Amino acid sequence: MGKISSYKELIAYQKAYKLVLDVYRMSKSLPAEEIYGLTSQIRRCAVSIPSNIAEGYMRGTREYVQFLKIALGSASELETQFSICKDLRYLDEKTFHETIELCNEVMKLLKTYIQKVASI
Repeated sequence: MGKISSYKELIAYQKAYKLVLDVYRMSKSLPAEEIYGLTSQIRRCAVSIPSNIAEGYMRGTREYVQFLKIALGSASELETQFSICKDLRYLDEKTFHETIELCNEVMKLLKTYIQKVASI
């Protein structure tokens, strides 16, 4: 895939990986009754993003766009779940804005990657 020799070099992957780490740290503070609800769902969505970037990259151009779209869908789902956590007052404003900002950066990068790969 061009000059990049590994999916780990992709900025979207790096930021998505950081997002996973942030989500795991942040979700430790969610209420215990959410362990099988929001906590579990948020973590699965977050992990799905870099995982799909990596899998799609390794499969090659033909399938890559579909995996990037799945990653984008997971990021959008995660964004919604962050908003729910904020509205339920599970997250403070600072944590919400920092996390949502990183999530939005990842989504912008994924949209750009989708356009570029689709045009190959």
